[in-house]
Amino acid sequence: MADPVLLTISGSLRREATNRKLLAEAVRVFGPASVVEADLSLPLYDGDAEAADGIPPAVQKLADQIAASDAVVISTPEYNKGPSGVLKNALDWVSRTEGNPWADKPVAVMSAAAGRAGGEQAQALLRSFLVPFQPRVLSGPAVHLAGSSKEFDEAGRLTSEQYEATLTKLMQKLLSELTR
Repeated sequence: MADPVLLTISGSLRREATNRKLLAEAVRVFGPASVVEADLSLPLYDGDAEAADGIPPAVQKLADQIAASDAVVISTPEYNKGPSGVLKNALDWVSRTEGNPWADKPVAVMSAAAGRAGGEQAQALLRSFLVPFQPRVLSGPAVHLAGSSKEFDEAGRLTSEQYEATLTKLMQKLLSELTR
């Protein structure tokens, strides 16, 4: 197989977000891949706007990126015990596009958060949000990066050998899922 197409989706819009850093580390340990970074700067879902104007081009682009990818890696922060609103909004919008770009797509889910549970609840909810789309969401190993602002060095690399080892196992599992 040529280099797989790996789509990364950060539930945080901040340029220096720890979820973006975690995704960069996931890409690094995944190995050779053509990497596409999703842009979740989408309008809020509004059924009236959809009826009047159809699917926004940015939403269709995201749906097309999901469909064209060989695998997807999603990293979510935890805001008030759940995934970010921008991530849920993106899922809602993509569900309105033709077909189902998520169907049978290998997906790895992870989280980075300030709290001591590392976004565990947000990740659990995100997994439930994906159920209607029927992707092949990996069951683990779980990557819940706790106290995430303190887990990266100045170059954006993980400082914990344990987190890196778990992330590497998750990415190896995603890679093996591509040949299934």
